[in-house]
Amino acid sequence: MAEGKVEFELVSPEKLLLSEPVEMVVVPGEEGDFGVLHQHAPFISAVRPGVIKVHNGGKVTEQIFVSGGFAEVTPARCTVLAERAVAVADIDRGAAEQQLRDAREDLADEKDEHDRDQAERQVAVAEAMMAAAIG
Repeated sequence: MAEGKVEFELVSPEKLLLSEPVEMVVVPGEEGDFGVLHQHAPFISAVRPGVIKVHNGGKVTEQIFVSGGFAEVTPARCTVLAERAVAVADIDRGAAEQQLRDAREDLADEKDEHDRDQAERQVAVAEAMMAAAIG
């Protein structure tokens, strides 16, 4: 691995999406965004819906929307296990808008507390995807 870089891996249930050394990766953690550099202190965090930003050459080189998951950080590696991941550039804005409308309708219809919690989660994911699509 290149000196001063951290190995970044992004994995979804379907496949390994990204595995490369990067200068820095910024992850949308449950408690707020966190940046990971080489020699970062180890920790584990839940990942909220949002955009992972990969930095190389002093700039953001990739942006990937994730719907949630978990991140594990070690001094040499950052691994994100994402529920779902899609490149921000590949987000279909019209489809994202429809997903948000549908999620809000489902939320309005839910009476059961558990189902309502699930619907609220889907609204949060859809809102984050729309925010990513808009930029």
